[in-house]
Amino acid sequence: MTERVAVDMWFDPLCPWAWITSRWLLEVEQVRDVDIRFHVMSLSVLNEGRDLPEQYQDLMAKGWGPVRVCIAVEQAHGGEVLGKLYTAMGTRIHLGKGELGRDMLVGALTDVGLDPALADAAESTEYDEALRASHEAGMRPVGTDVGTPVIHAPGPDGGQVAFFGPVITPAPKGEAAGRLWDGVLLVAGTPGFYELKRSREVGPVFD
Repeated sequence: MTERVAVDMWFDPLCPWAWITSRWLLEVEQVRDVDIRFHVMSLSVLNEGRDLPEQYQDLMAKGWGPVRVCIAVEQAHGGEVLGKLYTAMGTRIHLGKGELGRDMLVGALTDVGLDPALADAAESTEYDEALRASHEAGMRPVGTDVGTPVIHAPGPDGGQVAFFGPVITPAPKGEAAGRLWDGVLLVAGTPGFYELKRSREVGPVFD
């Protein structure tokens, strides 16, 4: 039996590309010897002080609430429940096209059997220090010129590799998900490899 290894992904619930990557990773978990652990990063933290279009500034202002609630849930209930909350939030945001307000937060918390009062964390700075620490832990190995998703995984030589992406749509299923994982890990674990990119021609597909 091959020993299973932990693979860590940092997400912001707002990001549709991170959502697709997370669904791909859950497929990978079924066909490769990996266990996925979810962690919180924040596009609102990442973009602090940056000159952004007004529409994106408004999105970043709304983005504090969901990540604060995620941190509150992680601290109270642990990483496994955080992963379930992420699924509930993402289903409402990306599949259900829900607004980013309190109704979404209460609904997602209720979906996973949590106290709806945890939604109060959205309007509090109580969890911001922990949020920034989680964000920093995810971003430190990859730098600040990337966004979400960020993945940390054991590389081919046993050392940690960390990277942004992959940005994919739709999420591959079954063995196709496993083959993509094998390739991503191969290139990410190659010393000196930094970037592979092409222009996106389609938007997120949530199939």
